[in-house]
Amino acid sequence: MYSLPIDYDEPVFRPPSEGNSLILQVTLGCSWNKCAFCEMYSTKKFKIRSEEEVFNEIDTVALENNNIRRIFLADGDSMVLSSNKLLRILKKLNEAFPKIQRISAYALPKNINNKSVEELKEIKEAGLKLIYVGVETGDDELLKIINKGETFNSTIDGILKAKQAGIRSSVMILTGLGGKKYSNQHAINSAEILNKIQPEFASCLVLSFPFGVKHYKKRFPDEFIELNKEGLLKELKTFIEHTELDSTVFRSDHASNYLILKGGLSRDKDKFLKQIDYAIENPRSLRKEWMRGL
Repeated sequence: MYSLPIDYDEPVFRPPSEGNSLILQVTLGCSWNKCAFCEMYSTKKFKIRSEEEVFNEIDTVALENNNIRRIFLADGDSMVLSSNKLLRILKKLNEAFPKIQRISAYALPKNINNKSVEELKEIKEAGLKLIYVGVETGDDELLKIINKGETFNSTIDGILKAKQAGIRSSVMILTGLGGKKYSNQHAINSAEILNKIQPEFASCLVLSFPFGVKHYKKRFPDEFIELNKEGLLKELKTFIEHTELDSTVFRSDHASNYLILKGGLSRDKDKFLKQIDYAIENPRSLRKEWMRGL
């Protein structure tokens, strides 16, 4: 993240791959903010920032450095903005930063679905080339339990609509999300949703408990038995076994992961499965608890 004169509304989150991007808050918080597993924006009330605020911030940053090449639109979902407002912001960014190469953002499928393909094409042509989507799971039963506000079909529809417009997608699956009871169906259906989407990028993160497991259980209206390391690895293995992806770049290198995998699916599928089997048989090879926060 650039060190620039921006008064951020904390906390600020961004994908690991946007570490060298300018973070520009066009909204504060998340337009949904009801997911059982997510505490990212629990301290914020959702708000759309005024164009005047955003434009002034862009002008201030451009005076300091107009050579910025990548920009990430925060907070939770800039796609909630009307197409016209989003296009005006994108136009302003292109004027202020002539060397810009890519603009990206988190996106909820429901908000993508609220836009036409034609609108999305305009947005892509204006510079928003990549969206990060927290799919979490492809299992409809689990999606309902965690109060995701999406379904298997709504997620597919939204991401494929963006793909039709030329916008690339990076999707995230949460390993361990349903605990022991839902592990198998979570893994299989999560692979199936990716098979339907064929995203350019995909990653697996491990469910974490910032306020403890008991807090999560209170928000999970069914039996939840936390998976141990072996259970998490077996779930990851089942997920990868069921993927049928053509050229998706895959990562499990987030701080939450015990096992780091980097490569392509399907190119490195067999290698990944061997790495997982080795980790199950040799648990000492896994990242230590204290390393997962690094």
